[in-house]
Amino acid sequence: MKLILLVLTVTLFLVQVTQAMYCWSKLGRCRTACKDSEAFHILCRDETKCCVNPKHVPVKTRPLNATGSLE
Repeated sequence: MKLILLVLTVTLFLVQVTQAMYCWSKLGRCRTACKDSEAFHILCRDETKCCVNPKHVPVKTRPLNATGSLE
């Protein structure tokens, strides 16, 4: 019983210590390397990469020409 209590205490302590830093309005996480399913968009405060799901990254659009068309 004491062993289970010790393991539970250590586990809860580790969860408190290793909380992730969020970025991009809490849609991304600060990491040194992004996962394959994520895109790097901006830098975090501690100069790590802000890894965001690609569907949340804004799309660059082409500007309109003088006539108002997208040529």
